[in-house]
Amino acid sequence: MTAPFIAWADPARAAAFEQWLAATARQHHLQANTLRPASADASFRRYFRVDAASGGSSCIIMDAPPAQEDCKPFVKIAGLMADAGLNAPRVLAWDEPLGFMLLSDLGARTMMEVIAPPAAVDAIASPTPAHYDLYMDAVEALIRWQLASQPGVLPPYDDALLSRELSLFPDWYVAKHRGLALDTGLQGKLDVLFAQIKASNLNSLDGARVFVHRDFMPRNLMIPDGSSTAPTDAPPLGVLDFQDAVYGPITYDIASLMRDAFLSWEEDFVLDITVRYWQKARKAGLPVGDDFGEFYRAVEWMGLQRHLKILGIFARLTLRDGKPKYLADTPRFIKYARNTAARYRQLGPLMVLLDEIEGNETRVGYTF
Repeated sequence: MTAPFIAWADPARAAAFEQWLAATARQHHLQANTLRPASADASFRRYFRVDAASGGSSCIIMDAPPAQEDCKPFVKIAGLMADAGLNAPRVLAWDEPLGFMLLSDLGARTMMEVIAPPAAVDAIASPTPAHYDLYMDAVEALIRWQLASQPGVLPPYDDALLSRELSLFPDWYVAKHRGLALDTGLQGKLDVLFAQIKASNLNSLDGARVFVHRDFMPRNLMIPDGSSTAPTDAPPLGVLDFQDAVYGPITYDIASLMRDAFLSWEEDFVLDITVRYWQKARKAGLPVGDDFGEFYRAVEWMGLQRHLKILGIFARLTLRDGKPKYLADTPRFIKYARNTAARYRQLGPLMVLLDEIEGNETRVGYTF
């Protein structure tokens, strides 16, 4: 029997899981009665932890209902990460029709938990030497992932995908969350701004493309314990939540890492880590360009696209999926987006629009 505190909305699925777990536990020498929740995410996936019969180690079980979640990309990208030498989960067993998967366990602590960021959404975290070391470990893992890049392996992060992502902002955040009518005037202004953002993200740095994790941030990076199955030369951080990886702009993942969804750093720390990533990536032969100023501008514009997308996603999670905790972090993304818009004259109209949407007074002071 599984743990009584693990709830199942569908009794038939619960019964199928019981049967699958019993067989999998026998085959992989697991203690089925140690099953307990490990984590859940913004999708329909959830995760359990189960101990090995020998003690001292554990595995992760993914519950991903096939009607809502396609696990094939996860399996494929886990293999790509292993080939790249990253510390990613190994797929030990997979019932594809049912959507149950047994994975190696990368540890119980995320990088975010180790950082222990301040709870207030408007708080700025103060970096320590230990934080610096963690972020440099993340940079090493990111560069290793990018160096493994090949065209034609992952879906392209192209104009169509960028457009779909950006549309989440007006559709869910502006119209449904803020309740503002998307008349032709507002939609027309957004269309012009979105065209500029997409052009920058697709064409900056001569259109440099690499493998893109798409959620490369401390909540998805693990601090391995002694039971980690990482290669001896692998970066110490484990990498999770990579199933949406694509082939796209090289600026995306460093923007995701340093403009976090749940953690804000002071600008000096963001700049310091980004410079060091650029230096290491350039030395490794990645296409980051020879001008850091040009690279940083591209990172900021890529980050802006992500900020607007996440505002839409967090509104959708609240209004459609009944997960209101995400909406509490939207002020962080409004601040990110507004700060970027304030630095670039071309984005002045976006800053005005954001202030109109949020009911703020616009203050202009461009850097570029």
